[in-house]
Amino acid sequence: MESALPAAGFLYWVGAGTVAYVALRISYSLFTALRVWGLSHEAGVGPRLGEWAGSSQPAEAETQSMSHPSDAVHLPWGQMGSQGLGNQGVHTQPMEMMLHLKQAIEKHMRQLATRHQQQDLVPEDKRPYQAPGEQEALLGNLMYQLVNLLQSGATDGPGLQPSCPSLDVKGDAGGGQWQWAQSSRQPAQPGYQLNDPEATFVSQHLSRRGIDISASYQASFQDYKMYQGDKYHEDENTLGFINLGLSENKLCLDLMTERLSQSDMNVIEDVLLQYPDWSGHPFLREEVARFLTCYCKVPAQLDPENVVVLNGCSSVFSTLAMVLCDPGEAFLTPTPFYGGFVFSSGLYSKIELIPVHLDSESTDANPCPFQLTVDKLERALLESTLAGKKVRGLILINPQNPLGDVYSRDLLEECLGFAKRYNLHVIIDEIYMLSVFDDSVTFHSVLSMESLPDPNRTHVIWGTSKDFGISGFRFGVLYTHNKEVASAVSSFGYLHGISGIAQYKLCRLLQDQEWIDTVYLPTYRSRLQKAHRYITKKLKALGIPFLNRGSGLYIWINLQVYLDPCTFEEELLLHHHFLDNKLMLSRGKTYTCKEPGWFRIVFADKPLRLKQAMYRFYQVLEEQKQRLRVKQLESTQRE
Repeated sequence: MESALPAAGFLYWVGAGTVAYVALRISYSLFTALRVWGLSHEAGVGPRLGEWAGSSQPAEAETQSMSHPSDAVHLPWGQMGSQGLGNQGVHTQPMEMMLHLKQAIEKHMRQLATRHQQQDLVPEDKRPYQAPGEQEALLGNLMYQLVNLLQSGATDGPGLQPSCPSLDVKGDAGGGQWQWAQSSRQPAQPGYQLNDPEATFVSQHLSRRGIDISASYQASFQDYKMYQGDKYHEDENTLGFINLGLSENKLCLDLMTERLSQSDMNVIEDVLLQYPDWSGHPFLREEVARFLTCYCKVPAQLDPENVVVLNGCSSVFSTLAMVLCDPGEAFLTPTPFYGGFVFSSGLYSKIELIPVHLDSESTDANPCPFQLTVDKLERALLESTLAGKKVRGLILINPQNPLGDVYSRDLLEECLGFAKRYNLHVIIDEIYMLSVFDDSVTFHSVLSMESLPDPNRTHVIWGTSKDFGISGFRFGVLYTHNKEVASAVSSFGYLHGISGIAQYKLCRLLQDQEWIDTVYLPTYRSRLQKAHRYITKKLKALGIPFLNRGSGLYIWINLQVYLDPCTFEEELLLHHHFLDNKLMLSRGKTYTCKEPGWFRIVFADKPLRLKQAMYRFYQVLEEQKQRLRVKQLESTQRE
C-alpha cells in the first residue's frame, strides 16, 4: 500500500478530489496485482508475467479422457486436475480486476472528453487554466496503457493495443491543449468512441494510418503470434499450444508432401526466375481456368483472361474491395462471417462491412438456425440506406465460414437476383468448395449457373489453402467476367504476386487430375468425415449444442451455458481460460456474431492432436462449471 500512496498524492495535486480518488483506487489495484505476480514468481508458484512457467521442466500427466480411458494426455503447466481453480494462468489471473480497472478509466476519459467539448463553446480568453487537465489526461492515458500491457501479459516491449482511448497531448508556451487522437477513418467525429477497435496509442513515429493498421494487426493476430512461438509437437513440445482456432487443413500433409516432392515438380527454368505477368503466368491461369471449369461444373470453358492469381485469397478480397469501393462505402455481409475480412477490408480500402445478422433461434419464419434469406438482405439494405450509407455490394461465403452451411442453388439465384435489382457487386468466396464431406450435401458454384443475373458484377474467389492444405503457398484466385475489374486487380500483382517456382508447382498440382480424383480427394474427405465424427461424438457426450453441417474444417458450437452472465466480456474470459490451458479456439465475437457464447472449433487435424485438444477442452469446461457454482453460491449468500 505504501508504494501506491506517492502516486496517489501526486494525482490529488494535479486533479480534483474525485479524480484523485479514482486514481488512488487504480494505483493501489495495479500495485497489488504487480505485487501478487512478483511474490508468486519469487516463491516459485506462478509464472512470470507473459511467460509459461515450468517450461524448463515440463510436467506431463497421464490421465483418463472422457471416453478413451487408455489415452495418454499431456497437460500444460498449472492445469493438473488436482489443482482445480487454485492455479489460474497468466491470461486470467488479473482478468476480472483488469476489466473493472479499464471500465473505471474509461469513465474518467469520457468525463475528460465531455469537459473538453463543453470548453470549446467558451471563448478562449475566458477559459480556465488547462495545465492540470493536461497532466490529468496524460496520466490517465499512461495508466490505461499500463492496464492494457498487464492484461496482454507482454514483457518484451509496449505493443500497440486496441480499445484504448488515446490522447494527443500537445504543449506550447501559451498554455496546454489536448485532443482525442482520432482514426483517419472517422475524421468527422468530435470525440473518440471508447472500445472502438481502431482506438490506439499515439505514436511518435507512425502516421494515423500506420497506427490504425498496427492496432488492427495486434488485435487480430495477438493470439496467433503467441501460438507461433509455442506450438504443440508430439515429441518436442507436448505442452505447447494446440490450435483449433485457425482454419488450417492438416489432414493430408503426408499426401501433399509426397506429391510435391516428385520429380515433375522440381523444374527450374529462366522464365520462372524472372518477373511474371502481374496477373500470373499464362500457363498457371490457363490451368486454373481448366480446373475451375471441371470442379465447379461450369457449362462452358472459362476464359484464362478472366483469371487473376495473387498471394492468397485475403489479398484477392482486399484488392477487390479496393477497386470496387471508395473509402467509407460498404458491403453487406451475413453474420457470423470470416473475421479476416474485417482486417483485410481495413488494410487498404477502408470500407465498412455491414452485418446482416442471422438468428440462432428456430422459428416458423426462420426454421433453420442462422438461416440466410433475401428478406434479411432487403431489410439490411434499407436500414443502411436510411442511415446514409452507400452500399456497393454483397459478400457471400459458400460453403459458409464459420457455420458450415452450403447454399442451395435456389438461394444463390435469389441472392444474385437481389444484387442485380440494386446494382450491387457480389463477391463469393468458394475457398471450401472441395471440402464438402457429407454425401447428402451438394455444393453449387455460382460459376455452374447457365447464366448469371449480372455477370459483370459477380466475382468468385478460390484458393488451395483449405481444400489442399497448402496455406503456406499463399495462392488465391479471382475469376470475374468483368475485364476492367480483372485488370485493376491485376495491378496489385506488382505487390502481391507469387514466385514463378511456386506458380509452376501449383500448375503441375492442378494438372494432375487423376491423382486428385483417385488419391487425394477420396482420402481427404474420408479423413474429414472421421475427424468430424470424433469431435461431434465428444461434443454430444458433453451435451454441447452445435451446428451439424457437412462441409468445411470446423464446427460452430454453443457454450452459452458456461457464461454467467451471457455477455461478450464473459465470452472473452472463457476464451482466455482456453488459452491458459494452451488451447486455441475462435470466439463468436471474432465473427461479428450478435450473440455471445458461440465458438468455432477446427477439427481438420491429426488424431493425436485432436485427442489432446479435446482433453484440454474438457478440463476448461469442468473448471468453468466449478467457477459458476462458486459464483452462484456467493450470489445466493449475498441475497
